[in-house]
Parts: sequence; C-alpha cells; structure tokens
Amino acid sequence: MARRFTQVDVFSPTPLRGNPLAVVHDAAGLSDEQMADFARWTNLSETTFLLPPTDAAADYRVRIFTPAGELPFAGHPTLGSCHAWLQAGGTPRATDEVVQQCAAGLVRVRRSGGRPAFAAPPRRRTGPLEAGVLHRIVAALHIASDEVLQHQWVDNGPGWCAVMLRSARQVLALQPDWAALGSLKLGVVGAHEAGNDAAFEVRAFFGAGGFEDPVTGSLNASLAQWLIEAGLAPTAYVAAQGTAMGRAGRVHVQRDAEGNVWIGGDCNTLVKGEVTL
Repeated sequence: MARRFTQVDVFSPTPLRGNPLAVVHDAAGLSDEQMADFARWTNLSETTFLLPPTDAAADYRVRIFTPAGELPFAGHPTLGSCHAWLQAGGTPRATDEVVQQCAAGLVRVRRSGGRPAFAAPPRRRTGPLEAGVLHRIVAALHIASDEVLQHQWVDNGPGWCAVMLRSARQVLALQPDWAALGSLKLGVVGAHEAGNDAAFEVRAFFGAGGFEDPVTGSLNASLAQWLIEAGLAPTAYVAAQGTAMGRAGRVHVQRDAEGNVWIGGDCNTLVKGEVTL
C-alpha cells in the first residue's frame, strides 16, 4: 500500500545542516515489525509513523523508531512529525498549539513565532552521577576528572546522563572511546565565549551504537531543565549542536512564566512523496 512520505531536516535554519527525520503518514494498519523494518532500512537516527490518536485530547499519535527499536519520546522526531503533519493538512484543535500523543504521553507543540517548539517532558531520573559512572565517562572522553564542572542524570525517557565541561572548545575537541562508554547515552555541554550566536555547545554520544547524534531535542530539553534550575544557564538561550559533524544545529530554549521549558527548532521539508509498505 502506498502511503504519504516526508523527509524533514530538523533543528537548523539551513537545509541539510540539521538532523534528518523520515515520516510515514497514514500509518494505520502497519505492524510493529513493518515499522521496525522500515526504520532499519532508512538507517536514520529516527523514523516516525503518524496515526489517529487514541486520546481525545491529542491531535495525532506518533510512534518513534530508531534502527534498533522504539522510543517513548524523542525531540527532533516531535518537531519534525508535527511539521510534516501540519504541512500535509493536519488541523489542530487549538489555533496556536498542537498536542502530540506518543508512548511517553501527551506533548504540547507551540506554533507561535514561526518556529515550532515542544514543551519539555518531566525527567524520569535526576541527581548527580554515581562515582563509577563518572569515572567511566572521564576515561571514555580522555579527560581529567577536574575538567568536569558539573554532572547529572537528565533522563526524560532515552536514559540520558550529562557532564558539563569548562568550555565549548573542549566539547568540540572530544574524541570518545565508544567501547569505554558501554551502554551510556551521554550528553556533553560547554559554554561558548561571548559573541558567539550560541551560548553552549552540545554533543550527544551513544556508547552502545558507537555513534554521535547531530542534533538532539530530548537531550537539549533535559539539559535545559537542569542548567536553568541550577543557575548554570539563563532562562532563554540558544545551543549549538552538530558542529563537530559538519552540521549547524541550533536549539532555541526558553522557560516561560509558568516554569515550562520550550525547545524550538527550524524545520525544512526536503523530500515529499510516497512509500510502499
């Protein structure tokens, strides 16, 4: 059966410099196996499947797959799926907000300002990293322990942990030992010098798969919650990600008066057509 298909570049104002996402529309009737097979075939960090919602409060439902399995939530698939759904004619109940249903629950996506932004979901795990975990990270990054200024569990579904280094320059210079990271999903953040268009540089390392993600919404969401709460970042800032990979990701962070943290990014549609599944 032919189904509508969109490929979106997420988190960069410049096409081809963000993080690509494959979106299959009208995915009702596809089995778990078919979704997983197609996600492996695209070989992108995530592929999403749009479905009718089962929650009356949602505008649509999405299932998010990596080549290795399904995720309850992810950031760039949230923005890219919402962008593709609206572009394909989706009509939300509210004029300025879309409600996405995923395995992690309902996620609000704000449409104002010309750049979609999702409300960061609550973290499932917080607190300082255990000594053994921190030792493994320091060894895998080939850095001294005193180069880590702060560290924290920032898990909002995928299992993120994070360390803050002294500078963006240090973050960009990292060449991790993938095997030493083991199963850790690690975010690393460091501040840019004054005058840069971004306040921080972020990198996302997946030890088990041995790869780096170009631009990561879920990580930036939980990093923002941690950094703002701890007084390590202002309530509104821009983070750069993907620089070390030749990308130009820009993640726009803002905490509102109610305490919600919004994660925004530009979306560009690069491929539209049909896929037979």
